[in-house]
Amino acid sequence: PVFAGMNGSAIENFSCVIYNVSLMNCTWQAGRDAPGDTQYFLYWQNSRDDSEMECELYIKDENGRNTGCRFKNVRIEDELAYFLVNGSSKDSLIQFYDEYIQLYEIEILTPPLNVTVNCTRHPASCIITWQPPRTNHVKRAKCFEYEISIQNK
Repeated sequence: PVFAGMNGSAIENFSCVIYNVSLMNCTWQAGRDAPGDTQYFLYWQNSRDDSEMECELYIKDENGRNTGCRFKNVRIEDELAYFLVNGSSKDSLIQFYDEYIQLYEIEILTPPLNVTVNCTRHPASCIITWQPPRTNHVKRAKCFEYEISIQNK
């Protein structure tokens, strides 16, 4: 496809993560050939049923240029979320960047809850119990796999 705008003016290194169950951060870098006055704006659509929304809380660099966005109350839907970052400059047309992201693939899970360890001396054994982590999209406990690392001190 041919995009209107100056080559090298679109953002680079776009990435997003979901953390603490419902918070999301997206970040990017200014295009390497973008004019100094270029400002970027992020729009996203969580699912086909949602309307497209502009970022409410931008992350800015030292020059006041938008280089990311913080989101609250993010829901993970079953379909792809759409992200679009376009830019404006008084000097030239800025290329846009867009990407579809499966949100469950970018969720950083919280640690398991209520981890307890009960050890006995005779016989020497320990019982370790925990509950699944809080998560945005996994509803079934059997979906999780755990790994226990035990270091003898």
